[in-house]
Amino acid sequence: MKNLIARLAAGVMLVAVGTAGADGADLYIISPQDGATVSSPVTVRFGLAGMGVAPAGVQKDNTGHHHLIIDAELPDLAKPVPSNENYRHFGGGQTQATIELEPGEHTLQLLLGDALHVPHDPPVVSNKVVITVE
Repeated sequence: MKNLIARLAAGVMLVAVGTAGADGADLYIISPQDGATVSSPVTVRFGLAGMGVAPAGVQKDNTGHHHLIIDAELPDLAKPVPSNENYRHFGGGQTQATIELEPGEHTLQLLLGDALHVPHDPPVVSNKVVITVE
């Protein structure tokens, strides 16, 4: 019983601090480029260097899966990424997404999450991209 409790406590600690991110990992949006004017639906292509992509639920060193943040700020980096219209999960290991956006200005940003959707420590995050949808 003590062994089980110790294992559970260790698992909680891993979730609380997040999985380590690789030194020099670079997450970025390939397209659309910052300042682009596009039409909806918008195809967003994800780029990642220095780490690999793995589906949610797969615990493998130096991997994660993409979360696309639309018109929102970074979430609490010590907790799993929320899942809603502003925080889109790509737990299947997808490297692009086609999304519907209303006309106007929008921000896009990527955040890599571990097997449990928790951002890495330190976080692997892209720069924000601002686009205009006509």
